[in-house]
Amino acid sequence: MSAPSLIELFAIFFCIGLFTIGGGLVAITSMQQIVVGRGWITSERFFNMVAISESTPGPIGVNMATYIGCEFHGFLGGVVATLGEVLPSLICIILIAKFFTRFQEKPLVKSVFACLRPVTAGVVLVVCAQIFSLSLLNLSAVSDNASGGFVGLESLTGLFRWKSLAFYAAALLALFKTKVHPIAIVFAGALFGIVFL
Repeated sequence: MSAPSLIELFAIFFCIGLFTIGGGLVAITSMQQIVVGRGWITSERFFNMVAISESTPGPIGVNMATYIGCEFHGFLGGVVATLGEVLPSLICIILIAKFFTRFQEKPLVKSVFACLRPVTAGVVLVVCAQIFSLSLLNLSAVSDNASGGFVGLESLTGLFRWKSLAFYAAALLALFKTKVHPIAIVFAGALFGIVFL
């Protein structure tokens, strides 16, 4: 399938930016549904882009938009996709800064935000589950063995990418039990991938 035009790229990311409530991780779900769902980028390539965008400075949603735009149309595509992604937020923030203080205590506004918080958490959880399964699980091993009608212990042990899972557990422990900066964990992850994977 052919890549989107610059106009289509701008429209796609403008819509993503307009309807993303909850930050860049929520936008990733929308991006995945469009670019992977339409066959423009493979799922594995997409989550590699997520890893790179998360590891580089700046908001992940904007980084992803820039990366995907560059993937399709080089530098100009990156500019167009990034502009499409940030323009709705810019417009909304200007309007909110002007009018929101007048309405923030209204019961209807409070009810809307009370509902948006759990919805946003759910969308973020979907992205986390997808990244978790792609990074730490080897689902193809189980599906191949399950075609025979029986999933044995061997296929279940083959379900996990054990080296990645070990690093994931160590990273969680370091983040929760020490004061190590998350950037150090990201660099350690990159080094771990180079050496062990």
